[in-house]
Amino acid sequence: MATSLRIAQDETADELLSTDPFALLLGMLLDQQFPMERAFAGPAKVKERFGNLDPAQIADADPEAFADLCATPPAVHRYGRSMAGRIQAVAAVVRDEYDGDVTRIWTDASAKEIVTRLKALPGFGDQKARIFAALLGKQLGVQPDGWREAIGPYAEDGSRRSVADVTDETSLQEVRDYKKAAKAQAKAVKATKGS
Repeated sequence: MATSLRIAQDETADELLSTDPFALLLGMLLDQQFPMERAFAGPAKVKERFGNLDPAQIADADPEAFADLCATPPAVHRYGRSMAGRIQAVAAVVRDEYDGDVTRIWTDASAKEIVTRLKALPGFGDQKARIFAALLGKQLGVQPDGWREAIGPYAEDGSRRSVADVTDETSLQEVRDYKKAAKAQAKAVKATKGS
């Protein structure tokens, strides 16, 4: 991973995301019900407190001690203890199914296989899998044949829908604005249907 990512808007966290693919995957895992840049700063906190981001060591860590590490303020996530369990579950899948090499999820795979493999991870639904696949494609050049079609709208050129489109402070704000507008529209549609 030679690309310099700017998702967390923090030099240390972004450096880790740019150089450690497992950190990037964990950032995506943490990106729910929590500000995007703080979610993607989470892996740096885990590494600082745990000492490394080795999937096998994280998977094998004592669950209670690991939950304490994630919940200690400033917490890794708003729901630090429950997210600690998800981090360990994802680490176990990477250890057991991909021989500890997270990049095997997206190397030597078709675009559809990448999305399927991501959806199979604990804490990853269809939308999160597609967003992460779009991030891989747009910012890291993971673009197997048909990747845009397999991913859908998140892969659109020039869109500002998700973390896949965050490259600086301006694009972060544009993504926030898009999400806010989408939420408002969904709320308006729901209100119309309810009357």
